Amino acid sequence: MANPPVCRIMDYGKFRYEEAQKAKEARRKSIHVTVKEVKFRPKIGKGDFDTKMRHLKEFLEEGHKVKVTLQFRGREVAHPELGRKILDDVIVTLGPTAKVENQARMEGRNMTLVLAPDKKAQDALRKAAEAERNETAAAAAPNEDSETHEDHQPVGDETADTADIVDTVDIVDTAEASVASESATPQASGDE
Repeated sequence: MANPPVCRIMDYGKFRYEEAQKAKEARRKSIHVTVKEVKFRPKIGKGDFDTKMRHLKEFLEEGHKVKVTLQFRGREVAHPELGRKILDDVIVTLGPTAKVENQARMEGRNMTLVLAPDKKAQDALRKAAEAERNETAAAAAPNEDSETHEDHQPVGDETADTADIVDTVDIVDTAEASVASESATPQASGDE
């Protein structure tokens, strides 16, 4: 304690208001993670699987945890390996964007798996995709510029090369025509 004691005279209403504002700001900045659920069946088709995977990826990109539930009906319960195979396909399809929080386990007639987003891997993939887009745009930009100039005049060697190509095409066309006419002539003479 200080000697003499020190006290601060303050407006208590103002103090309570500022504390409420700080608490409100803290709530606003906090990340509200929810658990989304995607349900699969052991006999799911390829199209349905792809659709559910697209939704699952969207949930993970939004920052939600995802509970993957595989529902067994009737005699399907006797073959949990089929369900485990589908859950393995889910993990493989997602790749590094998700990490397994709880491994697949049977709970009655359901097999569940909990996935959480892997922020570092998602950011790395996003940056790689952006860099690839930039490289593609940069590579396409010079080509577009050269094609858009209509007043481009061929330089000496270009003219010779194009003339050689045209002559070669004419020779090939002429050779094909002569072969076709020769093959037509013997047939005509053989018929008479």
